[in-house]
Amino acid sequence: MKTDTVAARGSGAVRRVLEAELRAARSRGVEQPLVVDVGGGSGGWAVPFASAGCLVTVVEPNPNALATLKRRAEEEGVSSRITVVADDSDALARHVSPGSADLVLAHGLLEVVDDPAIVVAALAEAVAPGGVVSVLVTNRFATALHRALAGRLTEARQVLESAAGVLPGGRDTVLRRFDVPGLEALLAGAGLNGVTIQGDGVVSDAVAGGSREEELAEFELLAAATPPLRDVATRLHALARI
Repeated sequence: MKTDTVAARGSGAVRRVLEAELRAARSRGVEQPLVVDVGGGSGGWAVPFASAGCLVTVVEPNPNALATLKRRAEEEGVSSRITVVADDSDALARHVSPGSADLVLAHGLLEVVDDPAIVVAALAEAVAPGGVVSVLVTNRFATALHRALAGRLTEARQVLESAAGVLPGGRDTVLRRFDVPGLEALLAGAGLNGVTIQGDGVVSDAVAGGSREEELAEFELLAAATPPLRDVATRLHALARI
């Protein structure tokens, strides 16, 4: 299963664990796992999941992204397995029955919503017993490190000093960034348990694989689960259950 969204760049480790969750759902007798992709954009995850035989509901307010999603779904012949909901993430409960989803995604979403706690509570309500919530967020420490290495030391310091991990004065592209303790606390506050966090993009966003692409991918898979390398990955990927 391949994805091409910005949030999923370098996401071999993410794909691996999500594919394992689909196999687990099928082993429980779920013939067509239900995937809910909140803030699913243009279908970077939805189309591959539908191609893998899942039923997918995408909740996304951006009409341009939804138009691209519909076109891609038609091109791949999976339109019948994708339900498109043009609405904001905080309206999730109006469109998805409680306890119905085998896999609930919120990738690249919690950084930009007004209240991430409300959104995470909605994700937790939607997931079925035995299912899993998958959250992919930008890592504040990676942002600070990358800006420092680029010589933007003032910005790096401001990101570290900010409680939300962003630049002051509305100069940032997101409302907040996360670290491991903060992400764990957010998920636990919604009643989600068994949280596991791995890194995504420890070095792959900065290092060209070239002829050694396979070796780089293998290193990424190992580094993703190895603190402190995990803790400076470009993104943090969490799996959690009710």
